[in-house]
Amino acid sequence: MKNSKNVLSYLFGKGALGQLAKILNQKELQNKYVVYYIDEYFQHNDLLEKLPLKSEDEVFFVQTSHEPKTSYINDFRDRLVQKNKTNPGAVIAIGGGCTLDTGKAVANLLTNPGNAEDYQGWDLVNIPAIYKIGIPTVSGTGAEASRTCVMTNPLNGLKLGMNSDYTIYDQLILDPDLTKTVPRDQYFFTGMDTYLHCIESLNGRYRNAIGDAFSHQAIQLCREVFLSNDMMSDNNREKLMIASYLGGCAIANSFVGIIHPFSAGLSVVLDTHHCIGNCITMNAMEEFYPEAFKEFNLMAEKQGIKIPRDIAKNLTEEQYKALYNSTVIHEKPLSNALGDEFKKVLTYEKVTEIFKRM
Repeated sequence: MKNSKNVLSYLFGKGALGQLAKILNQKELQNKYVVYYIDEYFQHNDLLEKLPLKSEDEVFFVQTSHEPKTSYINDFRDRLVQKNKTNPGAVIAIGGGCTLDTGKAVANLLTNPGNAEDYQGWDLVNIPAIYKIGIPTVSGTGAEASRTCVMTNPLNGLKLGMNSDYTIYDQLILDPDLTKTVPRDQYFFTGMDTYLHCIESLNGRYRNAIGDAFSHQAIQLCREVFLSNDMMSDNNREKLMIASYLGGCAIANSFVGIIHPFSAGLSVVLDTHHCIGNCITMNAMEEFYPEAFKEFNLMAEKQGIKIPRDIAKNLTEEQYKALYNSTVIHEKPLSNALGDEFKKVLTYEKVTEIFKRM
């Protein structure tokens, strides 16, 4: 049995961002400074005018050209230490998975000693984090609902999050209006993260009725969105935002499988973004997820999305060794999918063959 925890409160609907000031006032935070982490996309956007910013608040723009690294999280914490602002009333993250994970990670480090790399793993965070609010601006990663914040440690090649109940957001604002301007390809790649990690969960051995229920509903919503004629209609953006939240809840109650570890390898070695990395990986997963493989490609074809190919076809032996090591290090998801002796299936030769098919 697992004592599960989900997001405590969420607000959903068009224009929900306008309720942020009210939420902060209800928490009696109006007289305390707030730390914002905002996707750099919005640096010169009218979104800032919609935020209840005060002069004493701290605003950081998160670069999203590269996924979060442990050193990057440590630097954000250190900048607050230098400003003597390590006890904000709230940490608010506004953006996609990278930004949402950054907000969660920094909130943990403000109350727990040490550095980000010290907490990569399961239940290593021992002290409750700063109160935090997540506001997603793209749907799919489930970062708004999950108990982890994924980071890469370049020193050891480990891509892993702070998996902890203290990592979960206290409050979400789910406003589908914020996803209107997402580029079409990114909308698909990110939305597929929900579909794929729920497929992995349902095909693993660490299953339970709650995780299955979240996964089934999230997948059904993804089908409705990506098999429709207009995946980015107002109605479908609402559905995908719900699917993303439910997918995050699903993965909080289960584990991913083979796709995410291989995608993590692409991220560590080739600096491939997580969501597009999942889609690239899926095109080499027919033997493991045959039905989902067909449906995934049907959805991509329906939406006119081209998945990059041959990105790992002609690499050096050193790069393939690095890909192997950064993939098989993910023991929990791989044992979920293939059993405790997963390395007998995923030999170095087999892993290299799979990457060459991507």
